[in-house]
Amino acid sequence: MIWLAANLVVTTLLTGTLFVPEVQYGLVLVLIVGATVLGGAVLVLIGAIGTRTGLPTMALARGPFGTRGSLLTVAVNIMILMGWSWVQAMLAGISLDYIVSSFTGVSNPVVFAVVCQTIVVILAIFGHSNVARVEPWFAAVILGIAAYIFVVAFTTFTPAEFAAIPTPAEPYYSPSLVFDVVLATAISWTVLSADFNRFAKTTRAGVIGSGIGYTLSTIIAMTLGATAIGYVVLRGGEAVAFDPVTIIEPFGPLFAVAIFLSVMATNTMVVYGMVTTVVNSLPGRRIRFLPTAIILGVISIIGATFFGLLDQFTVFLVTIGALFAPVFAIMIVDYYLIRRGSYDRDILSSKPGRYWYTGGVNLIAVGSWAVGATVAYLYTYVWPLPFSATLLAFVVTAVLYFVLSLSRRSKDGFAPAINLADASDAR
Repeated sequence: MIWLAANLVVTTLLTGTLFVPEVQYGLVLVLIVGATVLGGAVLVLIGAIGTRTGLPTMALARGPFGTRGSLLTVAVNIMILMGWSWVQAMLAGISLDYIVSSFTGVSNPVVFAVVCQTIVVILAIFGHSNVARVEPWFAAVILGIAAYIFVVAFTTFTPAEFAAIPTPAEPYYSPSLVFDVVLATAISWTVLSADFNRFAKTTRAGVIGSGIGYTLSTIIAMTLGATAIGYVVLRGGEAVAFDPVTIIEPFGPLFAVAIFLSVMATNTMVVYGMVTTVVNSLPGRRIRFLPTAIILGVISIIGATFFGLLDQFTVFLVTIGALFAPVFAIMIVDYYLIRRGSYDRDILSSKPGRYWYTGGVNLIAVGSWAVGATVAYLYTYVWPLPFSATLLAFVVTAVLYFVLSLSRRSKDGFAPAINLADASDAR
């Protein structure tokens, strides 16, 4: 239910509005399902490491990247989560602005975004555990609204009419870019997968719960967005992508209220995730929660005023895929293939040990990451491919890291790691 609730949020829904009428409706649905299942597999594999070791995602990065090298992934993770918090605060502000202006005529989306993010920061500091409890109820509400929108859309227009929506002569989105954006959504959630799944009772339960929850919520939310914008087009309206008002107006203010509440709940967990990442970034050193939360919270509130980020949302998502798909390729290969499903207690230590490598940095991992990110960038923007550049970067990084790591192991006599006997020690 936590994973089902996490992605039943307006950002995922509005991501679906980017794809129609740029790409044919039927093909969009196929791409959403395929990329979600593939991205969900990455999320589940990282989450399972969290369950087996008791460690959050960025702490696990110490295994392949080194005690100090993992700080590089921590920095990128904080930037990505900060970007998500800004985007979601803006969308909550736009939804709240729509509600208030409908009754009072007062309109100022920037002010309302600041108000929303301030509430989020307060909840992240004092009420994050309660939000985790009520978020599944928000999921139930969103599912009810989704059912209502699907009924309205498909009783007004037939599936054949949706499939026949004409595409523009020079679309911005290609099928490969749609696939990459959907895949990047899964990658962006994977940064928190072990954070949540480390508390699963068993690995099997975590795999089933996160796998079903994530794939269902993403497919439903993105399909809902694509259907809602298709409904707007078929009614003769203008397809303004990634604008909550465009899909709120045909379905009423209740939809705006649901969007506002879902964003507030999910964004609270995003801000809490940022703070958790920083607090757990340095083994053996205590970083206090409250000062960290206040500093990051203030930055997130200020950033919520930069509404120009909404126009760059596609670039933001593709950048996430380019930066973090190689990271997770390395983490998966390192744990499941190189280490054969084990990390020892050195991963909890700040002192030189098994995961110290060269000055605390595994140069093979950092180099493989750099190659993967470069591949993703080049084949997205310089030489666009007819298939997923993010997937190509993932595969190239995984193969490169595996081959180089095996070469080093045969040269240096790499010993197998010892299981963390008790996950509670790592927690």
